[in-house]
Amino acid sequence: MRLQGACSQPPGYEVCGKMPPRAMNDKHALTTAPIFSTIWRLSLPNMLAMAAGALVTIAEALVFPMVMLQQMISAGSMGGGISSAISRAIGAGDDDKANQLVMHAFIISLGIGIAYSLLFLVWGRDIFALIGGSGLALDEALAYANIMFSGAITIWLTNAFASAIRGSGNMKTPSTVLMLVAIGQVVLGGALGLGLGPFPQFGMAGVAAGQVIAYSVSAIYLGKYLRSSGSRVRLKFSLQFVPAYFKDILRVGAIASVSSIQTVLTILILTKIVAGFGPSALAGYGIGTRLEFLLIPITFAIGVACVPMVGMAIGGGLVKRAKQVAWTGAALSAGIVGVIGLFAAVLPDQWASLFTDNAEVIGITHLYLIWVAPVYGFFALGLCLYFASQGAGKLLGPVLAGTMRLMMVAGGGFYMLQAGTSPSSLFALIAFAMAVYGIVTATSVYLTSWEK
Repeated sequence: MRLQGACSQPPGYEVCGKMPPRAMNDKHALTTAPIFSTIWRLSLPNMLAMAAGALVTIAEALVFPMVMLQQMISAGSMGGGISSAISRAIGAGDDDKANQLVMHAFIISLGIGIAYSLLFLVWGRDIFALIGGSGLALDEALAYANIMFSGAITIWLTNAFASAIRGSGNMKTPSTVLMLVAIGQVVLGGALGLGLGPFPQFGMAGVAAGQVIAYSVSAIYLGKYLRSSGSRVRLKFSLQFVPAYFKDILRVGAIASVSSIQTVLTILILTKIVAGFGPSALAGYGIGTRLEFLLIPITFAIGVACVPMVGMAIGGGLVKRAKQVAWTGAALSAGIVGVIGLFAAVLPDQWASLFTDNAEVIGITHLYLIWVAPVYGFFALGLCLYFASQGAGKLLGPVLAGTMRLMMVAGGGFYMLQAGTSPSSLFALIAFAMAVYGIVTATSVYLTSWEK
């Protein structure tokens, strides 16, 4: 591997300094197939895989926000940047660039994975103490985190490889692998954590080890798949470093990462604010948000399916089709999640009773869901359009919408806490901010030109 110079001449190019794309025999099916049915077909395997992942990602409480942040950035933000860049290259008929982008994605994810590991291995105790950990809870968090984050690189590589494969239009392979990863985490984590069969009981460290092992196997498998002839795009270590290709991935992935950080900050700030209203309020809020964690994979799956469809359309100059894909996916996501939200708003006590029989906690959950659940559709609308915007490489509007939501929740929430208002008022603010996020994101996508 070498840095591309001013007069380098990669194989297959006849004129120094000119890099025309290699012509493709046919247009990719994602640029011509019916939009709605294609989104639905591509989304289903992702929904199953991501729902399975959400069900098993129940990390130690203090560590969970950082695990969630890692998954959101590696799979959603940086992963979206990888899928977007590769799909745009394929849409433009430039297979050579698409292959080189896979190698550049590997280098980026390798570097960030190492940095993420070092961050928590060196400063983990200080970070979790800042969040609120102390005593035995902090020790348990570190026991989990030291193992989990020592293997962070496997998670970053798995999600990078999966995103590269999705960018080529193949949803089945990464979805199948990620579903097996979820199952593997349960089996291995349970065996090592609880000491089942021949294994000694390692507690939370064993649960983390199960996750690291599962992701290590998946990273190796997906890496080998990308090296095989069966993959639409290939991981080739003999290719050149091209600074513009790093930029192509990072100009989407880095900006999208800001949105992921804002989302986690919103969760942390809301948790701290709600805790100020008492333990029952915090418990009720936690039960209410569990439903959101189960609904997000639906939007995530549809959004991830939109990324390569939008990217290939943009790469092929089909801007009108790219916008149609975005709005179709957003409408589908908002419709599914919105209907579920309405059911939750009508039957909030049934959801709360699955987790507790405490009347006060059920009452708080009831308040939360009747305020927030009806606007779940707006959040799904905004989140899906955020993913579609990744495919187009136009993320400023959706990111600013997330900033607006964070500022509304943080500023208004702390004011309400100091003023001694009721939890009901806070939940109304959360609902309003969620609706604003969806509306502002949709408005920005409508007004933003996706022309190159």
